[in-house]
Amino acid sequence: MRVPLLSRRQALGLGVGALGAISFRPAAASEAGGEVHGLSVFGDLKYPADFKHFDYVNVNAPKGGLFSTIPTSRLNNQSFFTFNSLNAFILRGEGACGMELTFATLMARAGDEPDAVYGQIAKSVQISPDKLTYRFTLRPEARFHDGIRLTAHDAAFSFNILKEKGHPLVISQLRDMVKAEAADDATLVVTFAEKRARDVPLYVTTLPIFSKAYYATRPFDETTLEIPLGSGPYKVGRFEANRYIEFDRVKDWWGADLPVSRGLFNFDTVRLEFYRDRDVAFEGFTGKNYLYREEFTARIWATRYDFPAIKDGRVKREVVPDQAPSGAQGWFMNTRRKQFKDPRVREAIGYAFDFEWTNKTVMYGAYARTISPFQNSDMVASGPPSPEELKLLEPFRGKVPEEVFGEPFVPPVSDGSGQDRALLRKASQLLSDAGLVIKDGKRRLPDGDVFKIEFLLDEPSFQPHHAPFLKNLGTLGIEATLRLVDAVQYRARVEDFDFDMTTERLPISATPGDSIRPTFSAQAAATKGSYNLAGIADPVIDALLEKILAVDTRAELTIACRAFDRVFRAGRYWVSHWYRANHPLAYWDVFDHPKTLPRYQMESYSSSVGERILWWYDANKAAKLEQAK
Repeated sequence: MRVPLLSRRQALGLGVGALGAISFRPAAASEAGGEVHGLSVFGDLKYPADFKHFDYVNVNAPKGGLFSTIPTSRLNNQSFFTFNSLNAFILRGEGACGMELTFATLMARAGDEPDAVYGQIAKSVQISPDKLTYRFTLRPEARFHDGIRLTAHDAAFSFNILKEKGHPLVISQLRDMVKAEAADDATLVVTFAEKRARDVPLYVTTLPIFSKAYYATRPFDETTLEIPLGSGPYKVGRFEANRYIEFDRVKDWWGADLPVSRGLFNFDTVRLEFYRDRDVAFEGFTGKNYLYREEFTARIWATRYDFPAIKDGRVKREVVPDQAPSGAQGWFMNTRRKQFKDPRVREAIGYAFDFEWTNKTVMYGAYARTISPFQNSDMVASGPPSPEELKLLEPFRGKVPEEVFGEPFVPPVSDGSGQDRALLRKASQLLSDAGLVIKDGKRRLPDGDVFKIEFLLDEPSFQPHHAPFLKNLGTLGIEATLRLVDAVQYRARVEDFDFDMTTERLPISATPGDSIRPTFSAQAAATKGSYNLAGIADPVIDALLEKILAVDTRAELTIACRAFDRVFRAGRYWVSHWYRANHPLAYWDVFDHPKTLPRYQMESYSSSVGERILWWYDANKAAKLEQAK
C-alpha cells in the first residue's frame, strides 16, 4: 500500500504489535468477479457495502473555523520549509504541502484498517478473474470545482500522465499499471501487468484525478503558481510563496455526504505556515501564529512548554499513541561513493555514534533506538530465523553474510560517555581490516585518498545530534564535516544523490508493498529522486522484495519482511536513529476530536493535515479563549 513520503512525521527527535481486535469481512465478490465497494491488499474489509461512515468519526462534528499548523508530512517534491509551486506531483520545483486536499481520488483510506480503501469517486469496482483488469464505475455526481462533471476520461488521463510525466516515485509505483482507458463517461478500465505487485491497484485508487480539459491547454510537468482545477473537499485560497498557504473548504462539495467523508473535512480553512527553523517555528506557536503543533524536538517538549498559555490552560498538551511502523530513520551512507563501498567501513562508522549519550543529553531520554526499517511492528526480525524464514533465505546462502542465518545485527549499546573507547577501538580495527590505515594523522582509503565524510543537513536544530558523532569520527582519523544548506538546495542535492551522508526518514506501510521498491531496489538506486538514498543495488535484496510483493496472506508477509530485514541490516547501509511510539501534540484550546482515534490515523491521509481532518473547531472553546485574553 502506498505511503507518502514522511506521511506521519519526520520524527527526527530533535532536542509492536499485531493487528489488534479488528473484525474483518472478506471481500468475496472481488474473487468471484463481482462488484465490490472497497479493496484491501488481502481482500479483507471491515466495513460492509452499506456502511454509513467510519466508526472513528463524529458525524455530528460542526463545520467551520480555522485549523493552522506547520507541515509535518510531505509528498513527492514537497518541502517542510518552503514552496514555490502548486504542482506537487512532479519532480521539478518545491510543491506546496497540502495540495492533496484539493483533489478527489477513486477511493479513500480507512484509518482503522492497515490498507483498506473505500469508494470516493468510484462507486464500485469489478475485478476480472485473473485480477489484471479493474473496471471502476464512477459516481455521476462527481464534479470539479468549476461544476463540470468528472468522468472516466479525466481519470484515465490522470493515471496515464502521472505514469509518463509524474514524479519518479509515482512513475516507479505505476510500472505495473499497463494502461487506463475510459469505456464511457462512467466506466474506467485499468489494466495491470502479469505478476503485478499486489498493492498497485490500491495505489492507483489513491492518486489524484486531474481535469483532462484543464491540462489540454497547459503543460502538466511544469512548476506553476496558478491554482489548479481540483475536485476535492478543499481548494487553494490565499497564499504567499515560501510563507503560507490556505485551503478553503468547498461548502457545496459533491462528496461531502459519502460514507468515506462524513465527519471529516470539518474546518472552513486549513492554513499551513512555513518556517526555515524549528526554534523560530516554536516561537510562532507560542505567539498563536498557528494553532496546532506536533512536537518533534524532545528538548523543546521537555523544557519549553511552560509559557503562560500552557500554565493557564489556553494551550493543551496531549500524547497520542502510534501503533503503525515508525519507518527507516537514520543517517544513510551513499554507497555510490567509494568511501562507503566496504560494509566493514559502514559498520565502523556506526560504532562512532553514541546513541545512549545523545538520547540522554540531547533528547532527554525520550527515544528508543531504531534497529529495523520495520520498527514498531511485528515485521522486525529477532533471534535466529524461523523455519519459514530459512526457507526464503537458504537459496542465498553464500551470497549474503553468514550472520543472516543467525541473530540479526543490532546497533551496539555504548557506555553513555559520548566517547566509548571500546566501541571506537572496534571501529578502528574494522577500518584497518578494510585497508584504511592512519598516515600523517589521517585515515586513508586504500587508494591513498584521505577519508572524508560530509554530512548534508537542512535544519539547524539538528546540529547538536551531529556534533559528538563528528568528534568520534575525527578520533578515528576520519575528516568529518557538516554542511547546512537551505531547503531548496538540500532537496536538489538529495534527489541527485549528491551527498556523502544525510538524515532522512523513509516511511514503511503497515502492509509493505510496491512502495518499498523506490526505497530499496537496484532500479531505484539509479533513479533520480528515488528514496534509495543509500544506493542499495543487491540482487538478493531485489529477490526478497519480489517475495514480499508476491505473498498471499498477512502471515506470509510478516515472514517475508523479517527475512528481508535480516539481509538489509547485514548490509550496514545506515546508522539508525531513534523512534517513539507516540505523537506529542500541543494546540490552542479551540479544537476537539473523537475520544478514540483510529489506529492507523497518522498514515491514512496523504496530506500535511494528516489525521486532523477528523478534528473540528469548537466555537464555544474559541469564545472562552478569546475572553481569557
